[in-house]
Amino acid sequence: MTRTEHVVIHGRVQGVGFRVWVQHQAQLHGLDGWVRNRRDGAVEAVISGPQDAVAAMLKAFAQGPRGATVEHVEHLTDHVTVSDGFEVLATR
Repeated sequence: MTRTEHVVIHGRVQGVGFRVWVQHQAQLHGLDGWVRNRRDGAVEAVISGPQDAVAAMLKAFAQGPRGATVEHVEHLTDHVTVSDGFEVLATR
């Protein structure tokens, strides 16, 4: 069964390679979706794929890459659609 999560990661998450790390982790887990910086300093992501892979990615978000300090991961409840593959999008 496919699971899709839309999250915003807060903390020291910009300027530390967070988006590239997310893209790499998502590809390793076989997930589709996207990631982008937000103007408020957070990172926003949508991940979609097998439930166990999405759960593993959500755990990884809580840690982040070396150099990041994740304060909390906010789960959004809006419905989003995801295309195949994983992209790094422009800041919004």
